[in-house]
Amino acid sequence: MLTAGMEAPDFTLPDSEGKMHTLSSYRGKNVVIYFYPKDMTPGCTQESCDFRDAFDLFAEKNTVIIGISVDSETSHSKFAEKYSLPFILLSDKEKKIVDSYGVWIEKRMYGKKYMGTERTTFLIDEKGIIKEVFNKVKVNDMLKKYFH
Repeated sequence: MLTAGMEAPDFTLPDSEGKMHTLSSYRGKNVVIYFYPKDMTPGCTQESCDFRDAFDLFAEKNTVIIGISVDSETSHSKFAEKYSLPFILLSDKEKKIVDSYGVWIEKRMYGKKYMGTERTTFLIDEKGIIKEVFNKVKVNDMLKKYFH
């Protein structure tokens, strides 16, 4: 389990256009990585739109926003276009990064067990160290803490 004070595991993943992004290439900036279950679902859409609406506030704090799910690049492209998301969405189809960050977990719905992504946000500092982990994050709660 990753906690504050630990180095964030580095990774390289493709964005919605197939361009590769490596976490360590963002050193010198703060990074918000939010892991979410699925494009176009109500909770994930709300979370993404909340990050979109706060995009300028994060930019003022030298902070990059990166969303990660196991959806395809094509799905991310449609999602970003439909909701005018100005930040990076990365595709972890092989589930290596969700696993290394400890957010690929067993879930239950209607009595059935399945594996899925737990909604979790990591705030990483300019040196690549995890500053805070927000489980089942509500973006507005995170904003209050981060900007006050």
